[in-house]
Amino acid sequence: MKIAFIPIDNRPVCYTMPQIIAGIDSSLEFFIPERELLGDLKKNANIEKLFDWLKALPQMDAMVISLDTLAYGGLIPSRRCPESFEEIKNRIETLKTILESKNAKIYAFSSIMRISNNNYNEEEKDYWSKWGKKIFDYSYQTHKLGCESCITNIIPSEILDDYIETRKRNFGINKIYLKWQKEGLFETLIFSKDDCAEYGFNVQEAKYLEEMGGFTKTGADEIPLSLLSRAIQGEIKICPIFAEPDYKNLISNYEDISIEKSVQGQIELAGCKLADEKDADLILYINNFKEHQGEIVMKKNTESFSKTFPVFKKPYMIADVRFANGSDNNFVKEFLKTQVEDENFYGYSAWNTSANTLGSLICGTKIKFFASKYNKNHFKKLQITRMLDDWAYQANVRQILDKPDESELVEKMKIYENIIENFLDTKINVNYSFPWERLFEVEIEFN
Repeated sequence: MKIAFIPIDNRPVCYTMPQIIAGIDSSLEFFIPERELLGDLKKNANIEKLFDWLKALPQMDAMVISLDTLAYGGLIPSRRCPESFEEIKNRIETLKTILESKNAKIYAFSSIMRISNNNYNEEEKDYWSKWGKKIFDYSYQTHKLGCESCITNIIPSEILDDYIETRKRNFGINKIYLKWQKEGLFETLIFSKDDCAEYGFNVQEAKYLEEMGGFTKTGADEIPLSLLSRAIQGEIKICPIFAEPDYKNLISNYEDISIEKSVQGQIELAGCKLADEKDADLILYINNFKEHQGEIVMKKNTESFSKTFPVFKKPYMIADVRFANGSDNNFVKEFLKTQVEDENFYGYSAWNTSANTLGSLICGTKIKFFASKYNKNHFKKLQITRMLDDWAYQANVRQILDKPDESELVEKMKIYENIIENFLDTKINVNYSFPWERLFEVEIEFN
């Protein structure tokens, strides 16, 4: 099977992780553009060269497309770029012509522009550093009240006008994609809801798109992997088992649905099926939270896992979502006491949001389950990456770093490398870097 894949940007989770996952089945021919063509925190993707890359592709069976990359230059540029609706519209019309010529099944997604609840402008327009929280409050209250909030009188008119115009532009582009979906261009089209609250313009837009026949999904970075799962033919029957079944109705941070619904939605989006334990092919064990989801970086604690790791009679995978953006140390401590067997263990993840964790985990699982030529080394690479990133780095080492310092990182990670080597019965030889020169993500490169 030949699959083309255009990521959101060049972060490791968006660029290198899909390649590792696809490599679990050596029979898959995975096509991805050169990394330098994709955007980062400060640079937009080279859209013209990406169009050339698409044109030059041989015949594909499936194409997984991040539309924000080809319309705006990436997910972050979709909130920042100053181009008009007409300019973006002309660009995506060219994209449509290219895609129509490929005669492949196209799995695509476009984001519904998020509204972050802070004054942190690293991924937003410059004015977010002063007015971001106020714009969030304006959006939230206007939707909740059903009429314009008085907060509009506090925000300078030129800033509010620019923000509203950017939202209007992106929403207009999404309506064009929905029209193409109805014309049959896409096998699957997802509108992603990133960093959702209960109310807001993004929530309203999602509802409008749904009423027009669109399919919306809470999440963002994992959706290309969920679409990759969907492109892989075959259906796995999955039984979710919650560590805290009495609390599966609670809502995760940055999401607007319960963890139970998030699990169900990710299983279905991947082209898999919910099943009871008796009929299931695989168990999905979810280390969910009580009362509220913790967040290690934000110093938001929660009650950790305090049970014994269960024994499963069927193959299983693990979604560790008790904390957002990092493992639950107590849970990993118990997990490390077990003995993983390759034929029964299908993966661990605690990557960022609950949706990120679930979507990426199920993707690796589905490719391993249906692999024509199973590559054990790539599966181990994936597990090493998740353990080093989600557990060693995010839940522990990141908490004691003041700034991105690669030499200090190498030193602090050694103790965790040794533990993971013993647990997975493998040698670890990796390099570390901070690809976006910030602590949020780390690059793990295998030698």
